[in-house]
Amino acid sequence: MELQQMRYVVAVAETNSFTRAAERCLVVQSALSHQVARLERELGARLFERTSRRVQLTPAGEAFLPAARQCLDAAERAAAEVAAAVGEVRGRLAVGLIPTVAAVDIPSTLREYRRQYPQVRISLRVGSSDDLIEHVKQGILDVAFLGLPTTAHPQGVAARELARGRLVAVVAPDHPLAEESVVSLRRLSTETFVDFPAGTAGRIQSDQAFAAAGLDREVAFEVTNADFLARLVGQDLGVAMLPAAYAPQLTGVTTIEVTDAPARVEYVIWSQFSHTPAANAFLAALDITPQDQGDS
Repeated sequence: MELQQMRYVVAVAETNSFTRAAERCLVVQSALSHQVARLERELGARLFERTSRRVQLTPAGEAFLPAARQCLDAAERAAAEVAAAVGEVRGRLAVGLIPTVAAVDIPSTLREYRRQYPQVRISLRVGSSDDLIEHVKQGILDVAFLGLPTTAHPQGVAARELARGRLVAVVAPDHPLAEESVVSLRRLSTETFVDFPAGTAGRIQSDQAFAAAGLDREVAFEVTNADFLARLVGQDLGVAMLPAAYAPQLTGVTTIEVTDAPARVEYVIWSQFSHTPAANAFLAALDITPQDQGDS
């Protein structure tokens, strides 16, 4: 069993296509298909069901895939460690973030990192804070940037608090509240809301604030993207509450201070147990040492 064969299997599984997998791996399709078939003969089981429309993993393929990924990750990590021993940083850096992160300028940070470490392959994933924490625990992500209510703290990962801030109300420019300098939660509770999905960290902080004040509100629109949220608000379909530090990035809406607004905390998190040279270098760019368990 060869690493190249495992790379081909992973590529086929992720693309559901031998053709696209071959393009990704920069080989001709016949060579890739031959190597996969050879591996299947060696294992004594078919890894893929091939149809005219798509390629799907068999139960044996489903069982093989996680172990193949682990082997490839281990091989890549070993090569990166050897490179680091001779003063080079290479490998992969997988970063996750929430859409409303404001404490760090992620694009400029990644640009400077890529300039300094051109051998590192960078990937970026946007998601909810809860999902990002799990992905760091599982090793899918090396580093992630979160926003949590003040009542919560990242569990099972190393964490450093980056910033704290209050939420502001976001309304359409022609909304009756747009002329106000401040507004209360009680007044906002009479409005229809646009918010993040129930149960997510971005939603919980607002839900807790209204509940603590003994207020109910109607959330008619649930979205996962802050920019789309602002577009709905801009059309006066509802009002929203977003972090004050993030709100200046929005266009076509008006922001208002909330007298009894909830607060959120932004964190950067990383694994408690293992750190690649690429992740170490990224944390160093944030003035964090990997052994620093931050605020966890």
